[in-house]
Amino acid sequence: MLFNPFNIKNLTAKNRIVMPPMCMYKAADGIVNDWHAVHYGARAIGQVGTIIVEATAIEPRGRITMNDLGLWNNKHIDPFKKIVDFCKEQGAIVGVQLAHAGRKSQVKNEPIVAPSPLAFSDKFPIPHELKTSELTETIRRFTEAAYRARKAGFDFIEIHSAHGYLINQFLSRLTNLRGDIYGQERHLFLKEILSSIKQVLSHDMPVFLRVSGEEYHPNGNHPEDLAIMLNQVKDSFDILHVSSGGVFEKESYDFFPGYQLEFAAKLKELVGKPVISVGRFENPKIAEQALFEGKADMIAIGKGLLTDPYWPLHAAKALNFDLEWPVSYQRAKIL
Repeated sequence: MLFNPFNIKNLTAKNRIVMPPMCMYKAADGIVNDWHAVHYGARAIGQVGTIIVEATAIEPRGRITMNDLGLWNNKHIDPFKKIVDFCKEQGAIVGVQLAHAGRKSQVKNEPIVAPSPLAFSDKFPIPHELKTSELTETIRRFTEAAYRARKAGFDFIEIHSAHGYLINQFLSRLTNLRGDIYGQERHLFLKEILSSIKQVLSHDMPVFLRVSGEEYHPNGNHPEDLAIMLNQVKDSFDILHVSSGGVFEKESYDFFPGYQLEFAAKLKELVGKPVISVGRFENPKIAEQALFEGKADMIAIGKGLLTDPYWPLHAAKALNFDLEWPVSYQRAKIL
């Protein structure tokens, strides 16, 4: 099943293998460069079906670090387009993760913002609590970045609502202590972003949503809590990309193959949307089993693709699937 196609709206991924967003910390002023071209191009050549470009900030203060990518300016569009075009030529579908770090931003000389004035840890400053007018401006910036993503030729966009970054900060009881409507309805900020970006995307352009299905805290979101909020916005996205954690500094959980799969399976059941699961699926037989059991619809391979750009080629061999290799590499095909 790992090498079966998968349809998302009018888009078809040639297999179920997803390259999740993983920060490279190689950009200057948010602009992609040769590193990114080689990095993403190699995974497309390696036959990854779906590539999601790393967290890309909607404004300078929304970066996690100074060296993150951005789509806050029109000058970012053309450099992205070259990478997107190359990856699509190799048969991949390509999206970009639009993000805002909120209180977890480490960018110097930029104001740190959040839904409530709570620092991520004692190593971070207390953030400025966003006013309603500032939220409107942030939503506008998400929308403009989505429009630029479309102009750059991306097949889809992913909205980063996981790992304790800005949207996740609004969704979580641990970080959203507001007394206004955005505190009473913690999904509202996400709802308004999704509604706004729909206005600038083509009707058939899918929207992925990255979420933390579990926050590893008694008072944090668990799949059942998150599902209640996601069901309020389910008509505005097409697939859930389920990760976990990142909301507070001191988390305790076990890393084992497929450790986040049950969160994805539960959200698939409760929200009724297809899901991407991620988390230690380097063994292709474990990835295959997750698909076979129906707990996930696609599998994201993170660290496995960092260490091996050709993971899909080797996975096909392990699963006894006769995958067609790129013409230039066929002399080396593992029989």
